[in-house]
Amino acid sequence: MTLPDHHLTQGERRIRSFHPHWKRLIGPFFALVLLVVACGAALFFIPGDWQYAFWGRVAVLVITVILLTIWSFVPYLKWKNTGYVLTTHRFTISTGVLNKSTDEIPMTKVNTVSSDQTFVERMLGCGTLTVESAGEKGQIVEKDIPKIQEVRAELFRLVEDASDGDVDGR
Repeated sequence: MTLPDHHLTQGERRIRSFHPHWKRLIGPFFALVLLVVACGAALFFIPGDWQYAFWGRVAVLVITVILLTIWSFVPYLKWKNTGYVLTTHRFTISTGVLNKSTDEIPMTKVNTVSSDQTFVERMLGCGTLTVESAGEKGQIVEKDIPKIQEVRAELFRLVEDASDGDVDGR
């Protein structure tokens, strides 16, 4: 996904790879539906005998495509190009569509792992993951992590293994 296998170090294993939770796509999906319905209604109500009907329809379609791009396509691309990879040695956060930004937190530098969930997030199984490290950034807060409790438990286990000098529980 965001960390190719050939970038893993010797003995490093991929534990989990995932995107942000699908709830980030709810708003863009509703924008898509509303824009398509509004475009259809606008095209339907433009009178056929109006002398500028063709240009009116073209204007409606151009505006719809622009708004679909801004409100639906770009958020989808951001979601699709945001990835998290948890390996035995590091936690990698990769974001960006045209420009790529990658943060890697070595397991040996992680001090604290915590999670927060609202009531709705608990029902959806996602939440906010906070990772405090001894690195430059100090604290990284990532929202909309799917299966937050599993990710937090796995990350905590890997941090404990790294601090004990164990790899894969050995």
